[in-house]
Amino acid sequence: MADASDSVDANWALLFVCWLLVTGASLGSLFFSEVMELPPCTLCWYQRIFMFPLPIVIFMGLFPFDTKAVRYALPMAIAGWAVAAYHLLLHVGIIPESVSPCSQGVSCKTKYLDLLGFVSIPLLSLLAFSAVIALLIVLRKRLSR
Repeated sequence: MADASDSVDANWALLFVCWLLVTGASLGSLFFSEVMELPPCTLCWYQRIFMFPLPIVIFMGLFPFDTKAVRYALPMAIAGWAVAAYHLLLHVGIIPESVSPCSQGVSCKTKYLDLLGFVSIPLLSLLAFSAVIALLIVLRKRLSR
């Protein structure tokens, strides 16, 4: 039977993996815009609004381990996921461009990255938010026991 310290260590590890994911996603976003000089569209900026605070919020929950980090991070991740899902649907043509908030500047449908014929920046964002949400939900269920 596992003792309480094993449970705390496993919970901390889950939160740490979340921190690695959001830090990697934030740095990846900055790499695309600052190093590769790909200008972000309006929806990309909205996703950044939800992603960029997450490394700080989750890091604050790691040292010392604070279970309330899930309470603060999960709503931001869900909101970012919703924007990323909308962006991906717009990007692949399911949502018409006429309902896009990208009326000025860079189009939200511009394809800067097309790995393997389907991996795009909006898909990467959606996957990052999805993974973080899944881990935070698992962590929340573990903490409620």
